Amino acid sequence: MVSSCTFFNKTEERTPVARVNDTYLYFDDIESLVADGVSKEDSTLLVQNYINNWATEQLLVSGAVLNLSEDEQEAFNKLVKQYKNDLYTKAYIEALVKKNIDTAVSVAEANAYYDVNKEVFKLNEELLKFRYIHVDENMIDFDAIKTKFKRFNDEDKKELDSISIQFKSYSLNDSIWIKVKQVVDKIPSINSENKNELLKKSNFVQLKDSLGVYLMQINDVLLRNDTAPLEYVKSTIDQIVINKRKLELIRELEKDITKDAIKNKQFEIYN
Repeated sequence: MVSSCTFFNKTEERTPVARVNDTYLYFDDIESLVADGVSKEDSTLLVQNYINNWATEQLLVSGAVLNLSEDEQEAFNKLVKQYKNDLYTKAYIEALVKKNIDTAVSVAEANAYYDVNKEVFKLNEELLKFRYIHVDENMIDFDAIKTKFKRFNDEDKKELDSISIQFKSYSLNDSIWIKVKQVVDKIPSINSENKNELLKKSNFVQLKDSLGVYLMQINDVLLRNDTAPLEYVKSTIDQIVINKRKLELIRELEKDITKDAIKNKQFEIYN
């Protein structure tokens, strides 16, 4: 028994590295500060800075205890306790919500929310559906490529996709909405003078610069203050719907927790 007690006492001993009044900083508090591969000089500086900062903090706290009134200290202690309770509560609620929340939002549900709240989804920038290819004007079959690009039937799509390795850059998916700004950033030959050509529905645009030729076909356009299409704001709506579910779930969980506590006699109110 004596040997066992001695063993446990030794393993529980901690090596102090600094002291401020009756508060100690121990080696195991700082041993994880230094990462592998850090030089001895850098390690020493890092540890020394930590110790100095720790000491300053302890001295300030000690000074505050001496100089603050009891009422002020009590108020701060209440805030600390409340902050701790808030952290624990938030972590527990988030764990329960994560376990029980349904994060799948159907197209029908998103559509219903969209129909009721269309006024909220006004665009603050232009969108378009378009395709483009960037090619060398001197490449073989340029005219044929241009014809296929403008016509763009099913066979043309396959052929253009099969030879896309010859293009400097391209995007043939013209069924999704993208920001005009992204197009302007991507294609250097677009400037303030010709940008409006992008805002004309069903317009074909050909621009040339020192890098080659850009062929662009605009399929559809939406302007500022137009209603954003559902497919463009679907992810936003999904998040809104999920957040509403979270709030409802939290209210239900709080009610259930209280009810269970009363039922199990963990919570009582004395008259």
